[in-house]
Amino acid sequence: MKTGRRVPDRWHGEWQDPAGESGVSVIFNQTDEIGYGVKLHRHPYAETFILRGGHVRFTLGDETILASAGDIVVVPTGVAHRFENLGPDRLEMIDIHASPAFETEWL
Repeated sequence: MKTGRRVPDRWHGEWQDPAGESGVSVIFNQTDEIGYGVKLHRHPYAETFILRGGHVRFTLGDETILASAGDIVVVPTGVAHRFENLGPDRLEMIDIHASPAFETEWL
């Protein structure tokens, strides 16, 4: 078993499976920083976001989606996307990449 939690006192980190046994890679985020997010990018595979807590604004191509705890957002293959923590609650999010290793094109 592999673990990837990089910040011991927070639920935050990433995990990849380059051997391909699982077929996915995962990022898990926890932050109280309003405005936290990633800049516009895309992947050659789908990405699924599971919101465990907080409120977040996603941009998927020309579409804006407001999501909160319990929501699931799927970004189709090749669609440019970004997200931003809206606060005020702690953002907790699982990002599942449909690939055993991350492949990101920053735009």
